[in-house]
Amino acid sequence: MASSVGVIGGSGLGDLVGGDGRPVATPYGECTVTVGELGGREVAFIARHGAGHTVPPHRINARANVWALARLGVRAVVSTAAVGSLRPELAPERFAIADQLVDRTTARAGTYFDGADGVVRHVPFAEPFCPELRALAAAAMPDAAPAATVAVIDGPRFSTAAESRILRGHGVDLVNMTLCPEVALAAELGMGTVALCFVTDTDGGISADDPDAASAELVFGRLTAAKPRIAGALERIVGAVPASYAPRPLIDDDAIAAVLARPVVR
Repeated sequence: MASSVGVIGGSGLGDLVGGDGRPVATPYGECTVTVGELGGREVAFIARHGAGHTVPPHRINARANVWALARLGVRAVVSTAAVGSLRPELAPERFAIADQLVDRTTARAGTYFDGADGVVRHVPFAEPFCPELRALAAAAMPDAAPAATVAVIDGPRFSTAAESRILRGHGVDLVNMTLCPEVALAAELGMGTVALCFVTDTDGGISADDPDAASAELVFGRLTAAKPRIAGALERIVGAVPASYAPRPLIDDDAIAAVLARPVVR
């Protein structure tokens, strides 16, 4: 069944749309997709970390997830991301809409165009997130910070205090473990993306005894408490995506079709 909106949920949102997920075979392995309703729209939903948070950030099969959404006809991808903040104005429990990425990951499969079958393309990525979707999200979430630069690290460990200082000094606002290469892969397959970030902590901390410095207990506790807020925010953003939405033409249709025609692995 085709869905024009895809939702990729982060930690704690595995049951966001209800229903039973179904396995989808892709050229990059199998993933699980649930087709359900959110914000009055039919959506194709993927839980990044699997059922019960069993997949750590560096093991997420982003190529399989994004390929499956594209094959289902998704044009707009709305995602959530738990983030640590490097800015006092982006305090824990606040929302932000990402507008820029800094990729600090090191060993993730980050493209469909690796030349293996002779199809090579170079996606323009100066504006990684779709400006139209970002504007819709900002209008739907007026209390959210309308722009933020997110550095994506490998994980699963959290940052050291020194790493936080370095990233802060380079103009980074938030730290996350999952948005790369997901956003670039979506762009390669002709889908627009918008990421709703929820601040859970202060990354490596602003002092040695910072009570908001990142820990698994703190992050998952705040995500659990905020689940109704995050779900409501997603509903508003998904509901604001017009049926006529058309992504930016960053990659030619023939190249996208070639990727989507690759044989699946069963």
